[in-house]
Amino acid sequence: MWRVKSLDAILATAEKKSLHRSLGPIQLTLLGVGAIIGTGIFVLTAAAAQKAGPGMIWSFVIAGAVCAIAALCYSELASMVPVSGSAYTYSYAVMGEPLAWMVGWALILEYAVAASAVSAGWSGYFLGLIENALGFQWPVLLKAGPAWSMNGFIPVADFSAGIVNVPAIIVALAVTALLVVGTTESARVNAVLVAIKVTALTAFIILTIPAIKSGNFSPFAPNGWFGPHGTTGMGIVGAAASIFFAYVGFDAVSTAAEETKNPQRNVPIGLIGSLALCTVFYLLVASGAIGAIGAQPVLGADGSAVQPGSAAFQAACSLAANSDRLVCSNEALAHVLREINWPVVGNLLGLAANLALPSVILMMIYGQTRIFFVMARDGLLPEKLASIHPKFKTPHIVTMVTGVFVAIAAAFFPVGQLADISNSGTLFAFFMVAIAVMVLRVKDPNRPRPFKTPAIWVVAPLAMVGCAALYFNLPLEAMLVLPIWGALGLVIYLAYGIRKSHLGRGLTDVPELAVEAPGTSVPPMPGAPAPGSPEERS
Repeated sequence: MWRVKSLDAILATAEKKSLHRSLGPIQLTLLGVGAIIGTGIFVLTAAAAQKAGPGMIWSFVIAGAVCAIAALCYSELASMVPVSGSAYTYSYAVMGEPLAWMVGWALILEYAVAASAVSAGWSGYFLGLIENALGFQWPVLLKAGPAWSMNGFIPVADFSAGIVNVPAIIVALAVTALLVVGTTESARVNAVLVAIKVTALTAFIILTIPAIKSGNFSPFAPNGWFGPHGTTGMGIVGAAASIFFAYVGFDAVSTAAEETKNPQRNVPIGLIGSLALCTVFYLLVASGAIGAIGAQPVLGADGSAVQPGSAAFQAACSLAANSDRLVCSNEALAHVLREINWPVVGNLLGLAANLALPSVILMMIYGQTRIFFVMARDGLLPEKLASIHPKFKTPHIVTMVTGVFVAIAAAFFPVGQLADISNSGTLFAFFMVAIAVMVLRVKDPNRPRPFKTPAIWVVAPLAMVGCAALYFNLPLEAMLVLPIWGALGLVIYLAYGIRKSHLGRGLTDVPELAVEAPGTSVPPMPGAPAPGSPEERS
């Protein structure tokens, strides 16, 4: 049961059934920036402010630091094992099949729920744009799903604020349809989308920094570091656990390792470069938002701290006195610009979010199909899931299943709670990567390491502690999702994967999954130039 797939077998089978290598360091960094900058900074700024107030600046620092040390661990493994599968593949090579399955299962939770969160975040900017720029009023009950709260361990829905988020369903299914039909999104298109997002954030910084008032930073930490007594997921550290979502797109860079030219050099550049660039932007944006209009949380009817997205939070935000608060906005950055008398630029920022965020949804859904593909290649999932469409040459079945799941979650859950749930799967995967890099240093110390994690016996344990600390500062419902999801995954593994595993059946030396029709190939990673194109030849 605890069989381990050797690195040599992984590399050999990936070469026999390989994906096209076409991404260079600049393309990979842009891919990372494109995946990272999205709903996290455009939308979750409001949720972080509700949890931490102005102290969310420290939340960005904490989350960025945990991501940075996790990225160092990722870089070593990705440069050694430049194949698809990310943390799943690394765990398979080091800690055995059952743990690898659990990591892969957690990554499915990460990518699918992250896509739902981005879809819900896009909806907020879409509605803000059509209402403020076009004057069109969307039906109130179709703007958002219900507000959720916990009654002990039982989730309770309040439909007074909304029934279903229709725009989120539309964008999720539209992106799914695009992926089914097939996308050869070029590096040039990806670069344009990244430029739009970076330009929008730069404009926000330029306009808000002069409007900063020092008084808006006080009180700096209204909910303290860990939230008021009796709460979970609040305070500066609780906000860091949520805002962690704003950084995790760098995982898509390691997922693209099998499609990268010279991955030993380019994957670490893409991982660390994109993370560093985004961190600088995030701190400047957060400072501008706080200083311009303030970021104090709203309180429940009894004066207590309330979770963003909860029924008590929705009730507080429905009060006229709180209508202009940053924490109550579904389009935080555009709202800030409108409040400081830049309505046109605010609308343009909303337009930029509307144009650019669907590419993040595409990346997240695509990332999940890649994880499904590799798990099916290993026999742990039915090969039918990764079937390639005879006309579109895409894994249409798994893409459609993923898209429907994403649309349903985006329709009925608020963006902040979706982000927290996604973070639970992400933090587990990062925790396992930190363990894997240390275990591999002991088990296979002589294997070439094009990139070595510095001070590994300090960095990797810090990554583990950081991931665990953030996980236990998530809201209760987000913490509960991971073990429940994991238990479901374990049942599926014991019922199917353990018997069908190619490794268990001794099939490690053959191509592991022949899903293409004759003459076809697996579609390239979004952001990769088409084979034979000028970009690819260069």
